[in-house]
Amino acid sequence: MAVVLVGGEGTRLRPLTYTTPKPLLPICNRPFLERQLLWLASSGVDEVVLSMGYLPDAFKQRFPDDRFGEIQIRYAVEDEPLGTGGAIRFAAEGATGTFLVCNGDVLTDLDIRELLKVHEAAAAEATIALTQVEDPSAFGVVPTAEDGRVLAFVVKPPPGLAPTDWINAGTYVLEPSMLERIPTGVTASVERETFPRTLESGGALYAVQSDAFWLDIGVPRQFLDAQEFVLDGVLGFPPAPGAREQGEGIWVQGDVDVDPTARLAPPVLLGDGSVIGADVAVKRSVLGPGCRVREAASVVGSVLLDGAQVGARSAITDSIVGSGAEVQAGASIGEVTVVGAGAVVEAGTAMLGARVLPPGVDEAAT
Repeated sequence: MAVVLVGGEGTRLRPLTYTTPKPLLPICNRPFLERQLLWLASSGVDEVVLSMGYLPDAFKQRFPDDRFGEIQIRYAVEDEPLGTGGAIRFAAEGATGTFLVCNGDVLTDLDIRELLKVHEAAAAEATIALTQVEDPSAFGVVPTAEDGRVLAFVVKPPPGLAPTDWINAGTYVLEPSMLERIPTGVTASVERETFPRTLESGGALYAVQSDAFWLDIGVPRQFLDAQEFVLDGVLGFPPAPGAREQGEGIWVQGDVDVDPTARLAPPVLLGDGSVIGADVAVKRSVLGPGCRVREAASVVGSVLLDGAQVGARSAITDSIVGSGAEVQAGASIGEVTVVGAGAVVEAGTAMLGARVLPPGVDEAAT
């Protein structure tokens, strides 16, 4: 069994997450959560509990049969946020054997079987996957002994003062005894409270350093980066369901309409029903199903979610255009501008690093 923590509001990815939970946002035209489920299934996981609280109905609509392939899906819906520790206790209550926990915003190809092997050999209560980063100051740092035993937990150390550059990668193997260390029904952080207290009490906590691919997709820049990594084959090919390659690095799903004068520079993914007009330039970008880019527009290093519309002579650079949103003729957006679902960037507008809210959303009231 695995618990996937999908309960957060995804505030760093607003305004996209006002309408869609972060784990259901697409990476190369496949909901991120489905990519996680495929990863778990590849290691033999056949039951997943989604620990959730924010927009829970969206998950149930995505998996109406409570299944994804061979995986049985169950739901643990919190009445109020319980933190990572409280969420694990709530979702895994009654577990009788070793189970996995993973964050719902990490794209990785970590070898779960290796993590389990180390956990069993060490007779650990908890085993934590670690990844190496250049700047650990924004993460939870986990120094270890030579045998992998965890020595300490240091949350967001000051720049230059971290004891190691190996950080908590957000995937854990836990024994049921760990649940007893988390109070029932109260907010608790597994990183700030449960693991440190377990260590203080002499619990057997181990960690595994891994050079597997790892990326937190929870901020707009890294959400964009994730698309390009997947297009480049970091998780293998094809990069999207049913995608076929029409020229090196140019991937197409279903039927698309590309004008002969359009210029596509790889890597590119065009979703089913995409329409690319005359003299359009598309480079290092993903277009979702039903997108339309009109004549003489350009889309570079960007993601257009399903049904997004780009007007003539407009320019989209390093930005995200939400589902059903429209960038009107002659507009220009860049520097990781994020346009919410159904929002409109008016003709001739220029935006850099902006956030465009979906219709009816008052950010001051949220």
